[in-house]
Amino acid sequence: MTQDEILREMGLGPVWKLRATAAAVPAAEPLAPAAPEPQLESQLEPTPAVAAAQAGLSWEELAAAVVACRACRLCEARKQAVLGVGDRHADWLFVGEGPGAEEDQRGEPFVGQAGKLLDNMLAAIGLKRGEDVYIANAVKCRPPENRTPTSEETATCRPYLERQIELIQPKLIVALGRPAAQTLLQSEVKIGAARGRLHDYRGIPLIVTYHPAYLLRTLQDKAKAWEDLCFMRRTMKTLKGN
Repeated sequence: MTQDEILREMGLGPVWKLRATAAAVPAAEPLAPAAPEPQLESQLEPTPAVAAAQAGLSWEELAAAVVACRACRLCEARKQAVLGVGDRHADWLFVGEGPGAEEDQRGEPFVGQAGKLLDNMLAAIGLKRGEDVYIANAVKCRPPENRTPTSEETATCRPYLERQIELIQPKLIVALGRPAAQTLLQSEVKIGAARGRLHDYRGIPLIVTYHPAYLLRTLQDKAKAWEDLCFMRRTMKTLKGN
């Protein structure tokens, strides 16, 4: 079955392609950090044990620490922890929410229907999984029944994501969905208000957009996601001086 046929079965039509209408999207804003966000009161600090475990770890040590982690109850039902996948020196870092059933089975993020849509979103702006792209999640173990991870769970797992970012040193971070955005920005986030502008993660520009799984359920927001993709592409060109 071709990619177009898969997307049609998912109700999303053909693969997204860059076209002249992208020019109608407002120009990227300057790369100055956005104004400070209101602090997320429910977001807890990382546990001392996990924070200590992630400090200065190499990729191999980090992967081993994630596999061995028992810091929260998500470890109890997981088949395997899912660290992430892709180019470890990528300019692009995409961060989702957490592993689903297929990701938990295979040990790789975004491998189900949402993963297929993400791959096509990447292709629309000239990107490909594993090539200058790294994909990770806010939590590394599957929440039961694919529920949204709690603030306690994201806080416990956050040091692992922070260390990944330190190791990758991406030029641009894309937060896919609200849990990822709140984990990275440490503030309350509403996707509708946060998208379309640059945020700051420790000096790295960050863009907020919809999670692919949300787009599979809410097709009317696909056009907004297309605007976000164009904004990402223009921002990266600015960052690279193109």
